[in-house]
Amino acid sequence: MNSKEVQEKVIENYQRDEQMMILVFAQWCINHDLDPEELYKKAYPNQASNPELKQAWALTVPKEEAGEIGDQTLLAVLSMFGNDDLAFIVTEEIEKRRT
Repeated sequence: MNSKEVQEKVIENYQRDEQMMILVFAQWCINHDLDPEELYKKAYPNQASNPELKQAWALTVPKEEAGEIGDQTLLAVLSMFGNDDLAFIVTEEIEKRRT
């Protein structure tokens, strides 16, 4: 593989992993009766609608059919992609459940 092919492969892998992160976030929201778009808008109020989030939301399953996604797992995944603002909003939602 030449350097351009390697670079394209790295980008492709990152985009695939980013899609997985978005799906994990969306499913976690569904599992906790939260609206993924609403939380996303709280974290990023100046951004337009996120088409990747809409696509991921379409791939989620009802919480009764979904596997458990731990809070710390979601926070770690968000952190890996630098979604600190979204992780902050997720942490607020986690705290609401605990009180």
